[in-house]
Amino acid sequence: MPMINRLSVAALALAVACSAPEKKNAMTYPETKKGDVVDTLFGTPVADPYRWLENDTATETTQWVSAQNQVTFGYLESIPYRNDIKKRLEELNNYEKLSAPFKEGDFEYFYKNDGLQNHSVLYRKKGEGEAEVFLDPNTFTKDGTTRMAGLSFSKDGSRVAFQISKGGADWTEAIILNAADKTILEDTIRDLKFTGIAWKGNDGFYFSTYDKPKGSQLSAKTQSHKLYYHKVGTPRSQDKLIFGNDADPRRYVGSYLTEDERFLVVTAATSTTGNELYIQDLTDPKGKLVPVVKNFDNDHFVLANEGSRLIIHTNLNAPNARLVEADLAKPTPEHWKDLIPETKDPMTASTAGGFIFTDYTVDVKTQIKQYDMNGRLVREVALPGIGSAGGFGGKREDKTLYYNFTSFTYPSTIFNYDIASGQSTVYRQPKVDFVPDEYETKQVFYTSKDGTKVPMFIVHKKGLELNGKNPTWLYAYGGFGVSLTPGFSPSRIAWLENGGIYAQPNLRGGGEYGEKWHQAGTKMNKQNVFDDFIAAAEYLIAEKYTSSSYLAISGGSNGGLLVGATMTQRPDLMKVALPAVGVMDMLRYHTFTAGAGWAYDYGTADDSKEMFEYLKKYSPVHAIRPNTAYPATLVTTADHDDRVVPAHSFKFAANLQANHVGDNPVLIRIDTKSGHGSSNLSKAIESTADQFAFTWYNMGIIPPKVKEKM
Repeated sequence: MPMINRLSVAALALAVACSAPEKKNAMTYPETKKGDVVDTLFGTPVADPYRWLENDTATETTQWVSAQNQVTFGYLESIPYRNDIKKRLEELNNYEKLSAPFKEGDFEYFYKNDGLQNHSVLYRKKGEGEAEVFLDPNTFTKDGTTRMAGLSFSKDGSRVAFQISKGGADWTEAIILNAADKTILEDTIRDLKFTGIAWKGNDGFYFSTYDKPKGSQLSAKTQSHKLYYHKVGTPRSQDKLIFGNDADPRRYVGSYLTEDERFLVVTAATSTTGNELYIQDLTDPKGKLVPVVKNFDNDHFVLANEGSRLIIHTNLNAPNARLVEADLAKPTPEHWKDLIPETKDPMTASTAGGFIFTDYTVDVKTQIKQYDMNGRLVREVALPGIGSAGGFGGKREDKTLYYNFTSFTYPSTIFNYDIASGQSTVYRQPKVDFVPDEYETKQVFYTSKDGTKVPMFIVHKKGLELNGKNPTWLYAYGGFGVSLTPGFSPSRIAWLENGGIYAQPNLRGGGEYGEKWHQAGTKMNKQNVFDDFIAAAEYLIAEKYTSSSYLAISGGSNGGLLVGATMTQRPDLMKVALPAVGVMDMLRYHTFTAGAGWAYDYGTADDSKEMFEYLKKYSPVHAIRPNTAYPATLVTTADHDDRVVPAHSFKFAANLQANHVGDNPVLIRIDTKSGHGSSNLSKAIESTADQFAFTWYNMGIIPPKVKEKM
């Protein structure tokens, strides 16, 4: 199989001695055969020469993956300072990490990571006693690629169900324990997906899953999500179907019980936006699921109850969300009454200690308010600064709660909050190997193509010279109502301390300004997202933060689509492109796993001729042009990604290699035993090190901190 030549000893010595490393040219890629598959959509033939790469179980696909990885890792291993970057990332990540404690039964539980453990360990203690290990995911497998994917205790804390994911897959298994002595109560429950565990007493619980697909469990379409009740100690074959059927499928079905376990709440959806809402009074022996909302036009969930009084979070007639109250006897929307009305800022909510806590996103920064259960404002919670806070939830009897606060240069810190007085005190603050005062964060509002003002955070060392030569990492998402708020990443410090800039724009399609902002980046408005991203890059260049020669664009999943679309529309704009686990084939994404559920954001090629043509125009796989110079590109994906199947990245990389001209490398890095994200910390560090090394190397830069050691 073709492989690039390694740098010679002489070339390596020269690279170390010079201010910038010598790059290799004239890449040789593995040969990728072309098939003759052609689809005809609305009278238009669409060639799909790499359709064969969708077959993830085929030997020839496995061989292609191996050949690509051989070339990619050969290239990465030749970068002189790759290992130095990895070592620095390990140093930055090597600090004790603790979670907030939570009470279950007679025990207080918490997660702890000593520093570089692949997974955090779940500990517990009783009273003032010594903490003991309860569950250690690092012992699940020798290679550390099996992780804990969910944890749920019965109300009295006597029983617990924990889920495990192997190799990063969305498919999980559930193991049921007696909490006191950790004895396993029954056989492992297998083939679960997109589900929590909702206990009813100690005898049983509700869970959701799909029928096991025929063919590849990685890529086969999952269409009908179903809710079951499982009685502990009985065979899976006796599980009772509660909701869902193949004749009228729902792609996503969730369930939970109100804290008093009186009501079963069921949400059902056909896409990632909008859900039906059902409730069942479990105290009524003849009770059945009652529809509260029977359409998919808006999002709703039951936040809490007081007897038959229901408190519902909804964005019906309130794009930024509101809280309403309803009675069990008349639970449908026409009977709802505002409890906490909509404001100009998007809101989510939680409860603890008999109070409601609302979380407002105000220009992409957190504001928390505390209300009583009748919707009367108690206070605005004083936060440590401008950033992101979360975790304002707990049990009704709690007197205190724990919340997290973080920002770009503020490591995630746990605070103890006294619910009665509103006083916050530091509970746990990590010690990370960097000096926060050396950095600054600013928020700017730039103008997109259509005149829309878009916010962006810019983080860098103080005293930065605006000379257009600063390596800049531009990261965004822009979809599914997801909000990118300020947050700390220890690995990102390695970029910043070497003179890099980190920029995070809040593109349309996200939820930073509520549902209207989300809608402005969906379906026939999707180009707004790419325009916002391009405008962010142009702003950074115009203001001399950087230039095209020193700009890298990055994003994962829907953000991988963002990078793929941007680099094919404006290949001149950036030096490096880093699309991760991206949705790259917009004409076929809905045919894999749960992809059809993304249609609310994207639309599908089957919807109409207009939608088909719109998707085809920006679909990264189809937008690649022959004989075009593309930026240095490192596509990343993983062999166990059963959410955005790796075929998206395979086809994009193959087409890119076939049509790209010029010296920039266009490579694909395919991780093993990982899924839609790295399956453990060591793999995450390796992936980030490779992305950083690839980026600096192709910008012609030796990171200053590394250079000092040479």
